[in-house]
Amino acid sequence: MLVGKIIGTVTATRKDEALVGAKLLITQPLDMKGNEQDNPIIAVDTVGAGVGEIVLYVSGSVAPYAVRKHEVPIDAAIVGIVDRIDLMK
Repeated sequence: MLVGKIIGTVTATRKDEALVGAKLLITQPLDMKGNEQDNPIIAVDTVGAGVGEIVLYVSGSVAPYAVRKHEVPIDAAIVGIVDRIDLMK
């Protein structure tokens, strides 16, 4: 799992049929200290996250499992909302 911050939303009136009704969120990848990493990605929301929230997301071949549809054409899925991160370093 990876950590990110929701920085926006995407509205797509035409998309793959399997994504109808799915909420698409722009997610900025973060490191464990909250620093931005890489470019933002678009992830399918499975937990009701919103703009400004820190989330856990998965990417790659495991992402379709998060939406419980193995044939869904997605690269990333939000699977949790972070309440707090405690680093012991």
